[in-house]
Amino acid sequence: MGRASRRYASAVTVCLPLCLPLCLPLGLLVALASCGGGASYVNVVEKVRGSRRITIGTKWDQPGLGLRSGSGEPQGFDADVARYLVGALAPGGDVRITWRESPSSTREALLQNGTVDLVLATYTITNARKPRVTFGGPYVSVPQDTMVRAADTTIRTVADLRGKRVCLAKGSNSYRRVVDPPPDGRLGLPARLVPAENYSDCVRKLAAGELDAVSTENLVLAGFAAAAPGRFRLLNDPISDERWGVGIKKGDAATCRAVNAAIAAMWRDGTAARLLRKWFGDTGLALPSALPRPEGCP
Repeated sequence: MGRASRRYASAVTVCLPLCLPLCLPLGLLVALASCGGGASYVNVVEKVRGSRRITIGTKWDQPGLGLRSGSGEPQGFDADVARYLVGALAPGGDVRITWRESPSSTREALLQNGTVDLVLATYTITNARKPRVTFGGPYVSVPQDTMVRAADTTIRTVADLRGKRVCLAKGSNSYRRVVDPPPDGRLGLPARLVPAENYSDCVRKLAAGELDAVSTENLVLAGFAAAAPGRFRLLNDPISDERWGVGIKKGDAATCRAVNAAIAAMWRDGTAARLLRKWFGDTGLALPSALPRPEGCP
């Protein structure tokens, strides 16, 4: 199928079951073009500019970053960054955004199968993920910290996590910074890992006394702490700096370059700093203040 097999087809889901038996002898490309007039696109940036539509994956359970209430759109820093990037990718008019929940455990699969076009979901850029996804950005660099119950005086620094119950959120690799030694991890502490579905589940188990600590990027933790005043405490003892990238289907270099240009503009015009203050200005954290070094596109 060559080039056609790599295209993003806007009408594939509806079109193929209706016309494939009739169109198949003429070839897949003809089938895509003749099914109800649906257009096909080589990459995401071409799709959003041509169709004025895009599907964005975010978290839906993280206060301050991506939190969805009822049937509304997700709200938070990641969601607002996504809205800015979409406007920069397709200027000159409204773009319809379809939001899709993208937990840590499904982000790569959602990109690979075309369910989402971009993922902005506290998506740390790691070497282990690069074979499966192209990263735009990073759009922010965030230190990893640790959150404990406010009344727990046995944990003051990350060294106190030795032997403690630490959350392992499905699909996340933050726990590795605690339990693995360099170069893949940082501390190499013999902590006991407690599995959880996601970070909201980690926080629920922390509150219930089912584990002792949740360790991940401090903006994630600060959002949960702000949603439950007085219940939790951040150690303010950073383990590492984690770079959040925009997940793009593997090999889509054109979209990667366009996303990087939009991220640079977002920092240059002050929007990034404004959004960080909007969502985390009351947390007392030292907020990121500069554009991180770009990862580079394939």
